[in-house]
Amino acid sequence: MNIALMSHDHKKELMVQFCIAYCGILSKHTLCATNTTGRLVSEATGLPVHLFLSHAHGGSQQIGARIAYNEIDMVIFFNDPTSDELDEDVKYISRLCDQYSVPFATNVATAEILIHGLARGDLDWREMVTGSKPLAT
Repeated sequence: MNIALMSHDHKKELMVQFCIAYCGILSKHTLCATNTTGRLVSEATGLPVHLFLSHAHGGSQQIGARIAYNEIDMVIFFNDPTSDELDEDVKYISRLCDQYSVPFATNVATAEILIHGLARGDLDWREMVTGSKPLAT
């Protein structure tokens, strides 16, 4: 499965800790992320992460395009609810995930449910729908 990782600035450390905790599960899948988040996760975990541009340079739009082409099977986007500056990105990704039936977590509790479901095979239906292939680099 192709999993996109995104996080607001104040949630990047949480994303790193989450990925460390679930490194064993995540290692069985293809990860992609906006630049800063992905670099931090890769450095902390040793996992390979396909890096898109940073948020400021269009990384959210790049991931959004992959969602629209059914190339992303799950999105974990740790949202900072105290910050208004990036609300449009969360709305944009959320709408695409709703439109294309892509599981989407905006907080650690929901992300843990998705990760445990992924480990159990609860999300295998995505592979049947999309014929999931690893992201091209």
